[in-house]
Amino acid sequence: MRAYFNRYSPAATLALFRVIFGIMLFLSICRFWAKGWISDLYILPKFHFPFFGFEFIRPLGEWTYVLFGICAVASLLVAAGLFYRLSAIMLFLTFTYIELMDKSTYLNHYYFVSMVSFMLIFLPAHASFSFDAYRNKKLLVDQLPSWCIDSIRLLVCIIYFYAGLAKLNSDWLLHALPLKIWLPAQNDLPVIGGLFNYKWTPYLFSWAGCVYDLSIGFLLWNKKTRPYAFISVIIFHLLTAILFPIGMFPYIMIVTAFVFFPGEMHQKIIDAISFALNLPIRFIRPKRSYIVLGIAKPLLLTVFALFFIFQITFPFRYLMYSDELFWTEEGYRFSWRVMLMEKAGYTQFTVTDASGKKQIVNNNDFLTRLQEKMMSTQPDMILQYAHMLRDHYAAAGFETPQVYVDSYVALNGRIGKPMIDPAVDLAKQTDSFQHKSWIIPFNDEIKGL
Repeated sequence: MRAYFNRYSPAATLALFRVIFGIMLFLSICRFWAKGWISDLYILPKFHFPFFGFEFIRPLGEWTYVLFGICAVASLLVAAGLFYRLSAIMLFLTFTYIELMDKSTYLNHYYFVSMVSFMLIFLPAHASFSFDAYRNKKLLVDQLPSWCIDSIRLLVCIIYFYAGLAKLNSDWLLHALPLKIWLPAQNDLPVIGGLFNYKWTPYLFSWAGCVYDLSIGFLLWNKKTRPYAFISVIIFHLLTAILFPIGMFPYIMIVTAFVFFPGEMHQKIIDAISFALNLPIRFIRPKRSYIVLGIAKPLLLTVFALFFIFQITFPFRYLMYSDELFWTEEGYRFSWRVMLMEKAGYTQFTVTDASGKKQIVNNNDFLTRLQEKMMSTQPDMILQYAHMLRDHYAAAGFETPQVYVDSYVALNGRIGKPMIDPAVDLAKQTDSFQHKSWIIPFNDEIKGL
């Protein structure tokens, strides 16, 4: 272990990753802004679904544009390596704030960006090919501790491997669900669309996706298999981008895979960029190693040890709950479970009080179409919405309002069944990490992880 933590690798690897990551994130924010999603998702909605424990994080009205602007600028500064530490902190804080503003917009790749941004705060990614290093020649090095680069690689391996573990279930492997539902809808695609009319195609895609996720991290790390693994990364994620509308995530994962290639290749890319931009040679090729002095090294290693212990253990918190994970979604988020299920739901809320007042709620009066779709299949969001209705109708003259819901959810093509006990007054229920006893048991088995 001591020998490993004293080992060094070319600084160009982490430097180029910093540049690519910052630029990709900047482009993602620009795309988000250009499509009008800032307004549609965070400003126009009347109600938002905060994450439990982060209820204080709310959209900022028109100031939300400023928040996105700061995030965009921070991503560019990180890419340039200018005011790097401050920029990395601002990037992590602003992007994570954006991620936590509304649960209905949750995506795994938002979590990935937050985690990488957090890591960059502590990694010396600005010690090469950066404006900070150009201004401060004492910072400029050509070698970094190998663990700094391997930490990024390890996170990528965890993401893929856990995504593969999550696919080891009967719905995915034995019944090709939900791909059996999704792929036939893409049969009008040129060239490959006709394949989706065959019954065997979803099974092929399901098994191939599982094997890919479980193995790709190891194949990228191995020198002999790396070139072939990288080709499979490109094919897999381009195909994913064509078939499913998941934004920039496939492209982010493609460019992230570059971090597994040797530092000499990254240095050649930096040399080519520097030649094209006519940068001075001293800017890119010093002969010095980055040294972490004094107590800083054990502190840094402790931070990363705790970080990875969390990443390894947190996805398994679903084991604390007895009912089907895909049904209750207790412990589902932040676990690298990617596109594993198709859920469709219907909810009708009724508000009453002791005086006999009764109101059947029109969800469109309070929620956007996306919010209603996401809320109708996720019990914690149903509870949050019920509490909002309780407070709204209390202000409208109802005395101690009671909120009941009729909810029907179809999971992976099964016949819809009630999810929430219609006799339970949700206005009196509290949110917590404990199992929600008012969720009607699934009474169907999906075997596996």
